[in-house]
Amino acid sequence: MLTLSEVESLARAAHQGQTDKAGRPYAEHLQAVAEGVRARGGDADQIAAAWLHDAVEDDALSGTWLDSAALSDRTKAVVLAVTKRAGETPEAYAGRILATPGALLVKEADLAHNADPARLAVLDAPTRARLTEKYARMHALLGLTARRDEGV
Repeated sequence: MLTLSEVESLARAAHQGQTDKAGRPYAEHLQAVAEGVRARGGDADQIAAAWLHDAVEDDALSGTWLDSAALSDRTKAVVLAVTKRAGETPEAYAGRILATPGALLVKEADLAHNADPARLAVLDAPTRARLTEKYARMHALLGLTARRDEGV
């Protein structure tokens, strides 16, 4: 099995050269999500999934790679659960996350970092408004709305 350090290195390499909407290195987001999972009491499988949570969705790593990777079945299931699929409704996406043990915590940490006011503040107003609404809707679909005011 890959160690968390090895998973981190793989994720950083897979996203090398990518930036987020604010122009920051994408690895900063991955690290923040992994740290968010750890701070919320996540286990090693969930932390590994946090490092890899966007890898398949962003085509940084293939689904075939994930299938054969030396990762636990649970880590693979969480990565696949949080991977958005083309044409998928937010309701279907949220349903898959809620149905996959361990996935909600990873998505919660992802949303917390994505919705961080400091990150959103550097975006143009239309993008900031669109993303704020998108993240609020996903919070609600996942049943996280009540916790949103707690900094999550």
